[in-house]
Amino acid sequence: MFEPARHDRIAVKFRGPESGTGPLTWGQKAILQDMEASGGQFTMNGGFELPAGSTVDDAANVLSGAMGRHAALRMRLATDTSGNACQEIAGSGQTSLEILTLPDDADPAFAKRYAAELMETWPLARFDFRRDWPLRMAVIRLRGACLYMVWVLSHLAADGGANMLLLADFLAAETTLPAPGEHGPTLLDLARSEQTAQLRQLSDRAMRYFESQLRNIPAQTFGAPACPPGRQETRYSQVRFSSAAAHLAMLSIARRTRTDLSRVTLAVIATAIGRVFGVRPLTVKVAVSNRFRPGLAGYFGPVSQNSVVTIDVTDTTIDEVVARTRGAAMTAGMRAYYDPDALSEVIGRLDAERGYPARVTCRVNDQRAMVMRAETDASPAEVSPEQVRQKLAETSLTWLGPRDHLIEQAFIVVENRPADVVSLLVLWDLWSLTSEQVEAFVRGVEEVAVEAAFDPAARTKVLPVAEAQASR
Repeated sequence: MFEPARHDRIAVKFRGPESGTGPLTWGQKAILQDMEASGGQFTMNGGFELPAGSTVDDAANVLSGAMGRHAALRMRLATDTSGNACQEIAGSGQTSLEILTLPDDADPAFAKRYAAELMETWPLARFDFRRDWPLRMAVIRLRGACLYMVWVLSHLAADGGANMLLLADFLAAETTLPAPGEHGPTLLDLARSEQTAQLRQLSDRAMRYFESQLRNIPAQTFGAPACPPGRQETRYSQVRFSSAAAHLAMLSIARRTRTDLSRVTLAVIATAIGRVFGVRPLTVKVAVSNRFRPGLAGYFGPVSQNSVVTIDVTDTTIDEVVARTRGAAMTAGMRAYYDPDALSEVIGRLDAERGYPARVTCRVNDQRAMVMRAETDASPAEVSPEQVRQKLAETSLTWLGPRDHLIEQAFIVVENRPADVVSLLVLWDLWSLTSEQVEAFVRGVEEVAVEAAFDPAARTKVLPVAEAQASR
């Protein structure tokens, strides 16, 4: 990445209405466990073009206002008297605003590219959760004018919904502090409420659901990993598959079945997995935002948690798989708010009872789900067969090279950009799945969607286990 002509930092003071120490929320514990298991840090980014005439002082005021408004941005990890991780919310303090000044001979187009590249690379810098504030912000300046604002936000302090709230604050140049309770509970409010009997009962109900879903799953979704001959170094890889045709086809399915596009996508993915890998039924991890719960729509903090969905794709129509996915995903969403420590206990007990550990090692993360239901549930666009056929020529597959680490055997990300394609980023374990299988799977997603786009009788083509074995 091109280095700026100058890289400065200015101190920005902040003050907020809440301070104190308390336990981690369930959402914080969940994301911290994922970070510890993966060895990585999960962050979100954001950025936008600043209005003409914007100054460094304007950006500093916006940053100060955001830090004051949202207690999660003033959070650091600490250790309580029992030796457990907890959080400290500072009532006041000081952070830094990065000022990246480009050479005077750079043009505005270069500044735009620089901002885009910074958004991609800056999240790679790790946070020290006991020292750093969970928000980093920079402005890009050219010939004295501040052109772009870019930020990185740790998932320990926020989820995708909170990042959208932060964007709204920045766009509104909001600097005033909220009245207590104006935007729902703060981190400490929610952490305290999660200790109450009412929410403990909610967690207990979720544990009964997880037990029913996990009791009979296989040891790993795609079978036991085994190192292929000749492959010693690279174990994890990634590929991006983009299909405008699949997007239009799924819109057609969504319209016919009156189902939101996110759940249609999950149903099509499950069908493609059944065809290529023979996994049926399929149990996958999915992220649930939990912001539909009372009081949490405007909550600034991580409230998303994993749930599991089991989908049977055997010997039926794709429309029926969509209906099953819709119902299963709704139930999974209602059981996605729980104490992660309780889930660890349930998994440990089930493993002991079975005599072998069992793990859901396929994850589907639909990044569009935060906004998709609001935008497309009511009336997905009407699509013609000719539109779908014309888009098939635009399909692309790009091998992205190795990954350092991966928790699951397969991690399927439905990306939220661009808006008019199905963009799948697939990360996988080469000891569990071959590159040829992964390519067959992503192309299978397009095939399933196109087959079912205008045919409610289209079949999954996934045989029952006994029939599949007999046909070999």
